[in-house]
Amino acid sequence: MLKLHPSIDSGFPPASPGFLGGTLKCKCTTNPVTVAIDAQTAHNHACGCTKCWKPEGAIFSQIAVVSRDKVNVASGSEKLQVVDQSATIQRYACRDCGTHMYGRIENTKHAFYGLDFVHTELSDQTGWSPPEFAAFVSSIIESGVNPERMPEIRARLTELGLQPYDCLSPALMDAIATHVAKQSGVLPS
Repeated sequence: MLKLHPSIDSGFPPASPGFLGGTLKCKCTTNPVTVAIDAQTAHNHACGCTKCWKPEGAIFSQIAVVSRDKVNVASGSEKLQVVDQSATIQRYACRDCGTHMYGRIENTKHAFYGLDFVHTELSDQTGWSPPEFAAFVSSIIESGVNPERMPEIRARLTELGLQPYDCLSPALMDAIATHVAKQSGVLPS
């Protein structure tokens, strides 16, 4: 079977009704960084971009969003560092194991300002929102995947119920376009 991501390959359970979050833990065996997420996530998806953290051997990352006020570093904050200061999403990673714990957008004019990006597979809790689609699928070629494998990869994503896109899902692209239109005055705020 084609391996895309360990949390996706065998299918995934639905979200648990009333689920209120959990704790993410980096891969360090001693003194791990822990991040408390105090809400259910949204827009969970497989991401093929070259910036998102992927577990060893994964072709895709799995990433969801949650309101930034629901993300709190519970322990190990001194071990966190921003991976790329110039990136739109400031990805905070453990400096010891390299695991990305959360990503934050600081630009208040960005359509996704106020949302943090998290990897729910770093949690022992079950009930998180499941992945809904696959984004930036073509970008996996940039990380070394042979382009000839793309039809097989897209077919597997579709089989898993993850519509493959080479950008974000239509709902998220509409949110970005709406934000831009409001910022420019084309639509009322």
